[in-house]
Amino acid sequence: MNQIQMAPLTAVVKRLIIITLVIWAVGQIILERFLKVNFSTWFILHPDQVIENFRLWQTVTYMFFHAADQPSHILFNGLMLWLFGSELEKHWGSKFFTIYYFVCGVGAALIYSLGMALYVALGGNAIMLEIPVLGASGALFGFLTAYGIVFSERVIYFMGLFPMKAKYFAMIAAALDFSSLLTSGKSGGEVAYLCHLGGAAVGFIFLWGNTRWKLSQTKSRLNKKTGSLRLVVDNEKLKKDDNPKYWN
Repeated sequence: MNQIQMAPLTAVVKRLIIITLVIWAVGQIILERFLKVNFSTWFILHPDQVIENFRLWQTVTYMFFHAADQPSHILFNGLMLWLFGSELEKHWGSKFFTIYYFVCGVGAALIYSLGMALYVALGGNAIMLEIPVLGASGALFGFLTAYGIVFSERVIYFMGLFPMKAKYFAMIAAALDFSSLLTSGKSGGEVAYLCHLGGAAVGFIFLWGNTRWKLSQTKSRLNKKTGSLRLVVDNEKLKKDDNPKYWN
């Protein structure tokens, strides 16, 4: 088994971390906390605003905002992005990595917003639609899913102590979030478990669909190359009145 190693910061991961840190330090700390400028409310995810007012940009921008009063939030997400993201960017390349990051993040936001709308429609507390969500955790759970698939045999230290294969680590992380979602039992809270699970689900579906598409493309190219090939068999040994034989 291969043990996980901290990869050097790759290009896109570095840019994402820098952008996130600048927004947190300048926008959320200096502008909002000290200068009292209403900055983040237009950019963090409000499910009611996305559904009722079509502020769809929030499904993208919320990923770059983190809790201003909890530095551990941005620190933990930054470490997750570095740990899993750099390895995946090296494996995939920057273009596919960037697409995957935003697909997972936006997908997580949409699933969360629609899930809260359904919850309220079924008689749940309407405040769930008004509670804002911020952070890159939805996209990061997509990375965790991808890591468990791409580097399934690598060793992850669960809680920093217990070694296990990456595929099992990803499964346990998803199971814990699902359990927390079912047992939270109240509207509100500090962790948007449905957003995490949404990012993991979207990441899995995207990778599955991309693999299927690549296989179909490869099969199509092979069919085009072999469809016009003809192999003549023993034509020189044929009798004068025999027709040539060939395979398509």
